[in-house]
Amino acid sequence: MSATDTTATRRPPIVGELCAEFAGTMILILFGVGVVAQVVTSADGSLGDHDSISWAWGLGVTLGVYVAARLSGAHLNPAVTIALAAFTEFEWRKVAPYALAQTAGAFVAALIVRVTYADLIGAVDPGHTIKTQGIFSTLPGNGAADVGIPTAFLDQVVGTAILVFVIFALTSAWNNPPLANLGPVVVGLLVVAIGMAWGANAGYAINPARDLGPRLASLITGYGGALNDQNGNLYFWLPIVAPIVGGLVGGALFKVLIGMHLTPTEPESNQEEVVVSEPRQQ
Repeated sequence: MSATDTTATRRPPIVGELCAEFAGTMILILFGVGVVAQVVTSADGSLGDHDSISWAWGLGVTLGVYVAARLSGAHLNPAVTIALAAFTEFEWRKVAPYALAQTAGAFVAALIVRVTYADLIGAVDPGHTIKTQGIFSTLPGNGAADVGIPTAFLDQVVGTAILVFVIFALTSAWNNPPLANLGPVVVGLLVVAIGMAWGANAGYAINPARDLGPRLASLITGYGGALNDQNGNLYFWLPIVAPIVGGLVGGALFKVLIGMHLTPTEPESNQEEVVVSEPRQQ
């Protein structure tokens, strides 16, 4: 056995899982926050619109899942991780480390976008105000429409419930899921659909790490009001709490409506591996 093989054998599996969650979430945010930065800083709107934002977020999810799926199951979202722990055999002891790795990946990716787009952001918004805060974090009504906190909260619960419900359907071995190599594409399309259908009220964060990591990155790089919404209300908590609630709702609904009625049709050992599930042990 080579020295490399020995090192790999002795390394705790959780290390690889956390590295995968960090890297996968970083890829997701590089595309997601990057496309919003491009659209917002485009003076004439020639470099994108809402549809390009939805597609880039979905593609970011697809590519992030491909990066992380083999090692960690590619959760890339604390709400998904918590739902998996609540309704599958995913271990609760891994929830906090996964969430921290996901948030750290989102934070680093947002810093990269912030530095790379600094000149363009400074040109359209020298004061780093609410005008460009939405590049990094979500806001009720996307910072413009008059949407109340209760509506924004409900919106995030509904959007994340849809996300987790369908992810459970796509990754259940007994529910005729897509093969493992196609799973990331379908999950990405799911995010595109949510963005196009549920993006008006609160910007479809549907992921605590996606919002908190970039929000903190913007806070330490000039956005003094990053924790608040456009009305001055403390808002950072909502895209954390509401998606977690929504994820639990979506997971519970899947178990009641679909999961408990599925009947295994062949030995589990013959099933295709699917993404956004249990990590493969090293």
